[in-house]
Amino acid sequence: MTDLASNMADEGLVLRATALVHACAGLGLTLATAESCTGGLLAGLLTEVPGSSAVLERGFVTYSNAAKTEMLGVPAELISQFGAVSAEVAGAMAEGAIHHSRAHLAVSITGIAGPGGGSADKPVGLVHFARTERGGATLHHERRFEDTGRAAIRRAALDHALRLLEEITLK
Repeated sequence: MTDLASNMADEGLVLRATALVHACAGLGLTLATAESCTGGLLAGLLTEVPGSSAVLERGFVTYSNAAKTEMLGVPAELISQFGAVSAEVAGAMAEGAIHHSRAHLAVSITGIAGPGGGSADKPVGLVHFARTERGGATLHHERRFEDTGRAAIRRAALDHALRLLEEITLK
């Protein structure tokens, strides 16, 4: 089992990432990631795959609000109005990743992995995702994962982000 698979306790994620990378390579597609609560784990997972340099164009780890604004161009007003963990910010993150890269597809992840930081409106386990294609529409998903711990929420977020990319590449 690879280091990441050991750390995430799921070699299945690495197998899915391998299939995704190979599918993207076959289609001539490149990817960008914009991650907050997963802290670069999705980009790390993709780079577990030999040959991923032909597919992963770049990854943005934008854990702070300032990073979201500076690196991805997410308007500070949007973060103030809706919060960093919101559909609006997830969409702006994915669109910013496309705008600030040469990638064909981008996926973003922003959420509350815990153990603290949640509220009644935005509980631990709330994660917003967005996927966009260059020149295409942006798709938003909201998931409310069970609060079974930080590692489990982050692993579930990786699983869902992979699904969003698989919907495009493994049709």
